[in-house]
Amino acid sequence: MTRISEDEYFINIAKQSAIRGTCLRRQVGCVLVDYKGHILSTGFNGNPHGVVHCEDSPCPGANLKSGEGLDKCEAIHAEINAIVHCRDIQAITRCYVTVSPCIYCIKALLATDCKEIIFLEEYAHIKSKDLWEKSNRIWRQYG
Repeated sequence: MTRISEDEYFINIAKQSAIRGTCLRRQVGCVLVDYKGHILSTGFNGNPHGVVHCEDSPCPGANLKSGEGLDKCEAIHAEINAIVHCRDIQAITRCYVTVSPCIYCIKALLATDCKEIIFLEEYAHIKSKDLWEKSNRIWRQYG
C-alpha cells in the first residue's frame, strides 16, 4: 500500500467539497490547513444559508462566462466560505482549492496567515497571482 502525499490528500478533499457547490457556473472546493497538516475548515461555492440556490433558481450571473460579472453572481466563493467557518484564521498556513482564487478571495486570504495556495486549475483572474506573489507567498499548481 502506498500512502498518498499531503497535497494529494487535501486536493482530493477539496474536490469532494466542490461537489456540494450549488453555483451553476462552476463548482469549487477549498480546504484550509494549519502548519501541522490539520484541516481547519472546508468550503464550497454556493448561495448563503437560507437563500434559494442557483441550481433551483438561477441568479443574474448564472449564464455569464467564468471570471466575468462576479457582482451579478449570488454565490459565496469556496475560499470565503472556508475562511468564515474557520475558528482561527491566523492558524491558516495552506489553502488547497480546485480553482485558483479570484482577486476578491486573494484579498481575503491575504488577511490571514496563509503562506501557500495550491490549486488544480488556473482561474481567469491573472492579477490574483501577482498580488499573492507580491506579498512573498507561494502560488503553486498541483500536478
